[in-house]
This record gives sequence, C-alpha cells and structure tokens, in this order.
Amino acid sequence: MLTDLEKLPGVQLGDFLLQFELDEPRESVREIARTELRETPEVVKPAIEELRRLLQEDKDLRVPLDSEAWMIRFLRPCKFYPESSYDLIKRYYGFKVKHHKHYDGLIPSKETNVFNQNVLTVLPTRDQYGRRVLVLELGKKWKHNKCSLDEVFKGCVLFLEAAMLEPETQICGAVVIFDMDGLAMQQVMQFTPPFAKRIVDWLQECIPLRIKGLYIINQPYIFNMVFQIFKPFLKEKLRSRIIFMGNDRDLLHKHISPKCLPESYGGTLTIPSVTGAQWLELLLMCDREFMAINSYGYKKK
Repeated sequence: MLTDLEKLPGVQLGDFLLQFELDEPRESVREIARTELRETPEVVKPAIEELRRLLQEDKDLRVPLDSEAWMIRFLRPCKFYPESSYDLIKRYYGFKVKHHKHYDGLIPSKETNVFNQNVLTVLPTRDQYGRRVLVLELGKKWKHNKCSLDEVFKGCVLFLEAAMLEPETQICGAVVIFDMDGLAMQQVMQFTPPFAKRIVDWLQECIPLRIKGLYIINQPYIFNMVFQIFKPFLKEKLRSRIIFMGNDRDLLHKHISPKCLPESYGGTLTIPSVTGAQWLELLLMCDREFMAINSYGYKKK
C-alpha cells in the first residue's frame, strides 16, 4: 500500500467477508512465484536494487522509490528482469499521460455509475489457479445510454489497479469473462477503432498484471463485428488467450472450474454473487490509496 492503510476494511455479505487480500502469498502460490517468475531471494534483492537505480536516474518520473512492494508489482509480471520492469513502468505511466482525460482524478467515488449499473464485477473467490475473475456483462444488461464504454474502461482500470495490490494476484494473474448475452446492434455501434486500440494497448503493453485469459461467452453472431474492430491491434500472445466459448459450458469449465463459478455459468459456487454496488462499497474505502497511485508518474512540464 502507498498509504497507511495496511489492512483494508471488508464488507460483510452474510457469512462471507469481501475484502482485498493483502497478506503474503500462501506457500502453494509462493511455489508458483519461484517456478514461473524466478522469485527467489537471490534474484529478488538485486532486481529491486537495479530497478531502483534505473528509476533514480530517470529524472522525468516520480515514483515511490522507498517502496519495495511497489517495485515488486512491476517486477513480478516481468519475471524479475529489472530492465523489462523499467520499460513496463515507462509504458504504464506513458499510457496514463496519453489518455490523461480518462485517468486524471480517477478514484472510485467519482466512478460510481458503472458499478451501480452492475455490468462490471469480480467473482467473490479466485479460480482453481488462484486467479482473479473479472466479469463484464455487455449484452442485454448493459444500458449504453446510461453507462458509456469509457465508464466501463475506467471501472476496469479501478478493479485491476486494486487487484495489483494483492500479492497473490500479482503472481497468479487474472482472467476476464466477457458475457455478451443479448448484444444488440445499437451496442455494437458504441465500439470504435480508437476505443479498441486503447483497450488492446492497455492490456498488451501497459498493465502490470498477468492477464491469463479472455473468455467470450454467450456471444451472438453480431459479436463478430465487434471483434473485427479489435483484431488489427492484437498481437499473437494476447490473441492466443482469447477464447470464444458461446454457450459451451464444458469449454468454460475446462478453463475455470465449476467450483469457482456461479450457478448462472453452470457452476456450483455456494457464495452469493457480489454485485457491482457491493464491490463499490469496498472500493470507496480505498479512495485515498487511489489518490496516492495517481500522485506518481511523469512530471508535468
């Protein structure tokens, strides 16, 4: 954390406590970090020192050099190669400058609408691989005249910035389910090439989080028109992680265990689904942390 909030408050939902997980990773997750990310004491310490040196020499960037936890957020997705992490940091903050109208003053209390519209949420538990599962419902549930795609983008940024605070998510990553059930032509027309390029650039180049899969479910035939807008901007690595599943629940369950999915997706998860409004309640408690996140980056000239 960049603020003095060492443990975030939680929201009690029946028997389930909804909160961000800031504790140190479990042993099984630490093993993933060792085998997949080279995360050992012999690698981590010199990587932090070298990344700090590179950042100290960059006089255009203002970053929290005294926070090892912050540096590890960028080292983990780059497997603790400091030069790669430094390049990621520059792309991350460069993207914020390029798209400043979406990032300036971005905090949960200013973006309540997208969460109250309940088109964007995160499943209450991780999947079988320890990954966070973000769900976007951009079909019949999405009232595009009440909630713009830019609002959806900003909501995703807030969710994934929060996910970046969690050590286990830094290691295991996240997957995204796009539920396109009921997508109509009026909604298709909201997607533009500039919007598509912004989203793809963000996911491919700029987000310091391991995006392990993008799963498109319940999509009607006209979704092909949407995908054609995104297709020219996709590189092979991200493209290979996009899987079109339609109504094939067996295929979905090959990637996310039914034990981790709600009944609406053929799962057996007994914890009630968490609404966007309930996640917002938790995010609102983090306004100060988001303000701290926003305070760093390229110095204004």
